[in-house]
Amino acid sequence: MSLARTPEPQLMEDMEQARAYAYADFEEPHNHFIELIKTHFPGEEFDCLVLDLGCGAADICRRFADAFPKMRMHAIDGSEAMLHFARITIDMLRLHEQVRLFKRTLPTDTLPQEHYSAIICNSLLHHLDDPQVLWQTIKQFAAPGAPIVIMDLMRPQTEAQVESLTSRYAGNEPEVLKREFRNSLHAAYTPEEVTQQLAVAGLGQLQVKVVSDRHLLVYGNR
Repeated sequence: MSLARTPEPQLMEDMEQARAYAYADFEEPHNHFIELIKTHFPGEEFDCLVLDLGCGAADICRRFADAFPKMRMHAIDGSEAMLHFARITIDMLRLHEQVRLFKRTLPTDTLPQEHYSAIICNSLLHHLDDPQVLWQTIKQFAAPGAPIVIMDLMRPQTEAQVESLTSRYAGNEPEVLKREFRNSLHAAYTPEEVTQQLAVAGLGQLQVKVVSDRHLLVYGNR
């Protein structure tokens, strides 16, 4: 019998929790996300307005800006604690001309732009007890033809796999991050569940692909 999903809080609002996350080592998975975008949208320069859903401490924002210097981005998150560290990142790297931060909690009808020419999202889906919140936001705000790239954790099949992944990828991190990673694995969705979510949302044109021992990718055009 496969591991049942255990939801976790949608927002990381504790300042110490956010600090630990902001200064954790996400070099490998976040660089992998950028490389996957390049691989699945070859030649795309993202010379447009991009929406980053659940930007956290803006580590993906700054890596995306480095990879695609012509881009402009609206990055949203519902946690004031995470946005505090996102502002530090944007200030330190002087990305104000490219990246604007907004506090928003999904679902929302009040994004600063009616439609976006591309939407990216990393590690938000597993926080949502109702995944349709994400998919309906994408349907509402993605312009026709917009590239969409979503990467998230996927739920292991057994508790032993959860512990093995936690040891491998968070073993040297503070205890708070070990706990968060373990909880996130329990809260993540399987590729089959995500495929069904997309069908329900009317986004069946998007593809679901396993891209690591702990990540899945959803990609395609609106």
